[in-house]
Amino acid sequence: MCGRFTQCALSDDIKRRFNLSEIDWEVIPRYNIAPGQNVDVIVMDGVRTLRKMRWGMVPSWAGDKKADYRMINARAETLARKPAFRHSFHNRRCLVPADGFYEWKRDESENIKIPHRFTLRNEGLFAFAGLWDAWGKDEGSMLHTFTIITTAANDTVRQIHDRMPVVLDQEHESEWLDPASTVEVLSPLLKPYPSEKISFYEVSRAVNHYANDGPECIEPV
Repeated sequence: MCGRFTQCALSDDIKRRFNLSEIDWEVIPRYNIAPGQNVDVIVMDGVRTLRKMRWGMVPSWAGDKKADYRMINARAETLARKPAFRHSFHNRRCLVPADGFYEWKRDESENIKIPHRFTLRNEGLFAFAGLWDAWGKDEGSMLHTFTIITTAANDTVRQIHDRMPVVLDQEHESEWLDPASTVEVLSPLLKPYPSEKISFYEVSRAVNHYANDGPECIEPV
């Protein structure tokens, strides 16, 4: 799964990397993004547009918006047939800018979970493949939420966890956002990122509490 991630870049970096013409607010570095929080994601609204959405998708047909904490991830293998994600897979896809994500490995000798941060070897910005939806009866009170798609772990991530978020190749990001892209074209993109392009290191257990969101979270132990 993917339960925490980082996005430490500033507005200009986000604009340049993702070819955004304008951002309506100042993007701030985030060192420990957690479910239920508002996150900057990219959608196609005529042009690439940065929007704030809550992490934890609530389907438009849900009877209760509290469903958001249960849908932080969507399995790539079942997107096309799961009612919660099927419509968004066809019509509401997003990019989730990031520069790292966390996973935990249990230390059986001390019965604790030790956090690790995964990044690209070039330590640059990348995008998770995401889906989004809008819940509510009228535009003024709509709740916009998203989920991050996961797949089987590559050999690097598997040392810590058996699942990983889908990291899109940069050349496929436009294809992912394109409203004309079909499920048949998109499904092959939802694969593990190459092991040799990802590295990881142990970080402070400060990450374990969502309220901690400073640079100390990404410092190597």
